[in-house]
This record gives sequence, C-alpha cells and structure tokens, in this order.
Amino acid sequence: MFKLKHLAIVIGAFSSAHAMAEMNIQPDPTNSIGYVVSKADILASEQAKTSDPMYDTWAKALQTRLNSVVEAIVPGSSSNPENVKRVERVFSQSDWDYMTQMAAPEYTYTRFLRAIGKFSAFCGEYTDGRDSDAICKKSIVTAFAHFSQETGGHISKENTSDNPLALEEWQQALVHVREMGWVEGQAGYTTGCGQDDWQNKRWPCAVGEGYFGRGAKQLSYHFNYGAFSEVMYDGDATVLLNNPGLVADSWLNLASAIWFFLTPQAPKPAMLHVIDRTWVPSQRELDAGIGYGFGTTINIINGGIECGEQNKNKGQPVNRIRYWEGLAAHFQIPIENDETNTCWQQTPYGSLNLNGATNVLYTNWDGNWKYYADRPGGYSFECELVGFQTAYSALVEGDYEKCVTNFYGSHAGWPEVRVVDNLDPINPDPVDPPVGGIASWESNKVYTAGNQVGYEGGIYEAQWWTQGDLPTAGGAWKPVSITTPTEPVPAPEPLSEPTPDPITNPSDFIEWVAGQTQAGVGDKVTYNGKCFMAKNAPGIWETPVESNWFWDEISCQ
Repeated sequence: MFKLKHLAIVIGAFSSAHAMAEMNIQPDPTNSIGYVVSKADILASEQAKTSDPMYDTWAKALQTRLNSVVEAIVPGSSSNPENVKRVERVFSQSDWDYMTQMAAPEYTYTRFLRAIGKFSAFCGEYTDGRDSDAICKKSIVTAFAHFSQETGGHISKENTSDNPLALEEWQQALVHVREMGWVEGQAGYTTGCGQDDWQNKRWPCAVGEGYFGRGAKQLSYHFNYGAFSEVMYDGDATVLLNNPGLVADSWLNLASAIWFFLTPQAPKPAMLHVIDRTWVPSQRELDAGIGYGFGTTINIINGGIECGEQNKNKGQPVNRIRYWEGLAAHFQIPIENDETNTCWQQTPYGSLNLNGATNVLYTNWDGNWKYYADRPGGYSFECELVGFQTAYSALVEGDYEKCVTNFYGSHAGWPEVRVVDNLDPINPDPVDPPVGGIASWESNKVYTAGNQVGYEGGIYEAQWWTQGDLPTAGGAWKPVSITTPTEPVPAPEPLSEPTPDPITNPSDFIEWVAGQTQAGVGDKVTYNGKCFMAKNAPGIWETPVESNWFWDEISCQ
C-alpha cells in the first residue's frame, strides 16, 4: 500500500507563517560542511506546519487498498469493500449500461468498481450525519458530467446516422480511451522530458513513450503519469512512466479519474470535498464568486480556459453544464440553494492570489529561504508549504524529510543536512568555574543571540547562533566585561625607528569602494579610515560596519 500520511495532531494550530520548531542542529562529525538533525525534530517541524485537521482529511482521502484486493472486486461479490457495495446500490449495472451505450469496450462496470475500490474515501461512510448514499450518487454523476466532456461522443440526437439510438449527449461518456489522433507506440507529449530539473529526477521519461491523454480523465504529461503511478504502485513512479498504455487498457483508465477527483491541487480543493462540503471556501474565494456547486468543479479542472466572464458562452463549459444538468435531472440530484452550476461568474484559480488568505492551505513543500539569526549560517534547516507544485507533497509520508535533506544538498554553498534517529552525545570539555555568576562557555553547547558565558575570566554575549566558536575569537561573540590581568605588564622597548603607518602591510588590504569591490570570506578591506575582514561573502553594496553579518572590524596593524 502506498504510504500516504495519517498526520497526528500533536501540536497546536499553526498560527504563523514564520513559526519555527525548536531544533537541535549539530555539526556533522563526518562532514565538515554538514549538520545533523534528529528525525524527531524533523517530524515535529513537519507536524507544526500541517496541524490543521484538513491535512488529515486529505491524507485519508488518498489512502489506497492493495491492488491484489482491488483486482478481486467483481459485481455482486459479498467480499467487495463497503464503498464498492454502496456504489452498486446507488449506481447499478443497469445505470452503467444506460450511461455507456456508446462507450469504448475498455471501460466496464467491473473496472469502474475496481477504480472506486482502490480509494476507500470515494463513496465512503460519513459518521457525522451527512447522507453517505446521496454524496456517493452526486459524486458519480459529477464525474460522469466531466467524462462526457473529456471523452464523450458529442453527437446530437438529431444526427441519426451517427447516433441511431438518439442518445442524449450526457449519455455519451467514455467514447475515447486514448486522445484522438494518438496510438500506442507513438512518442509525444514529452514537454520537459530530459531536462535537469526536479520533475525529471522524480519522474523520468522513458525513451520512445508518449504521455498523451489516456483514460476517462485523459491523463497527460509525464509528471502526472509518474505521480499517479506512485499512488497505484506503492511509490514506484516507473511502472506507468515505462508503460503508460496501462492507463488505457486496464482498470486504471477509470482509477486515474477517481484519483484526480480526490486530489487537492492546492490552493484548489479536491472535487470530493466541494461536493461533500468538507471544504469551506475562504472569504477571498467567496468574493471571487467561488463557492459550492458544479461550477467550482469546472474551475478546479480547467478554470483558466473555461471560467470567467470572457468564457460565458464558450463550448467546453457550456457542454459540461448541459451534461451536469441533464444527469442531475435524470438521477434526481437535488441542487442546494447556495450551489451554482456555472463558473463564468468566478475568477479562475490561476488568476486568484490567495497568499495570506484565511482557510487556504497548501500541499507542497519547498525550502524555507528566510534568514534566521539563531541558526547556523542563518539557514532555516526546514521546508515550508507553498502554493505551487514541487517534488515534495505534504500528503506523502517521508516527503518533508526528503525536502529538507535534498534541498540543502542541491544548493551550492548551502550546508548539507543529514537526518539521524538519535543525535550522538558529545563528550563535554572540562568546564571552568562560573564568572560573576555566569556559566562558563562549553564547546559542544549551542548558543543563540543574547546568551552570555564566562570564559578566561571575562563575560561574552552571543550575537547569533554559534557552537564551538571561542568567545575570544570575536565573530559570533562580543565582550561584555573583560578582567584586567593582575600581573605586571613589561614596559615597551624604546623605538629605534619612527612609528610606521598603522597599515604595516598595505598589500594585505583592499580599499573598499561601493558598487565595485568584490570581497570573499577572509578578505581584508579599509573603509573610512578603519579596517574590516569579511566573515561571510558580501555583495558589492554591503558596506563594512562594525560586527554585522558580513564584516568584523579588525586592527589595521
């Protein structure tokens, strides 16, 4: 079974986009440019960001049964899963036959039941008072309305030569199992294949294969075949990438559509959760005309092309709406007062900026680029949720850890991160007695901005995250009080020559000029009569000043 997350709600609701989990980040003893963090800290960081109960709902909706169980499903079997038995009650073999008189032979009622049996959430049981049978029937009818547009015959009743049974257009779903004009063995739809990017690393295209539209939802492009394959085959993307024809010639032709029906494309909700009303639209969505009803499912599928005032009379959305209304009337699906069948009055999701909107959740991980002064190098060592597709899903177990380790490892100059089950204890150095009541510095201990330590009789304060840096070395530490030595200081010897210029070796220093000077770590510069050393690589506009992120003031001697 493909491991989709069941997220335990163990941390309070995530209230800040910049909230950071507590993490113990230690230098990696096996890697001079790396750090180690514990698996427990990684899990806590992930849970803090996905504590909203909707993440648990999404993950449950995408849980799957083993293919060996699914392939044993046949109509009328007493061993069929409960959601399949519900489908047989509300949408029988005779209903299927009535709806598929023009369908391709690859689509069968048995395959339809197996596609649904793969996902227990489709036509599943609601225990909170909602009508499970009614939601199931409405889900199937919604799916068929879209099937009729995506793979339908679109032949009018009056065209008796091509439609001798005078079938309604909403009865003409599933005519095509492959995109018109394409055949197996024909390479194509390879946009993006072979590029050196995350999509190809996770979902590599197979040579000579075509990723054109197949199945009831016309699954297209390698990144969709790969993602669907992972769900169908226990995380293995290569099965369908190497053999995409299975999406046409097996029960996957309908399972691909059910998968799409259940999958949120954040910030767009899953179609199921629009229909069963688990999804609650944000105020910004309501202001954009997006609420409950069939129209929102159009926006989810193809809003950029079919929704908005400019598409009010366009063929595709007009067809979908006609098919939905015909099917709803035939199967006696009630339309609620707050439901809208159309989407011409809606802003397409692709044109709607929902960043910062309440009740809007995202489902993909990307590296957190923000600067944090209390962590090594200012790096976050975490990932964050984003509103665009990445290689890492918040609904897939293990993807957050992959995001953290792969993201940092793939960016030049960034520290490498290794996740371990347990952090190895570090033997502490002998600890000197406290200085003025301030605990002495320990080389293995992590200090953050504002922490004070005693060292060699003085007191020092950390300016940012540090571990292992001597307080007397400057950099992360600034002196608070220094004990004056009590032993006598020998008098300086008389000078036999005139005092030299303070910069005894001018070749060691660069005169810093704004917008021109290129300096690397360790380079020394002069500016306004003072001397500085770069402790991090500054840009050409990073003016040298005392003890900032890029520069430390040093002696000119």
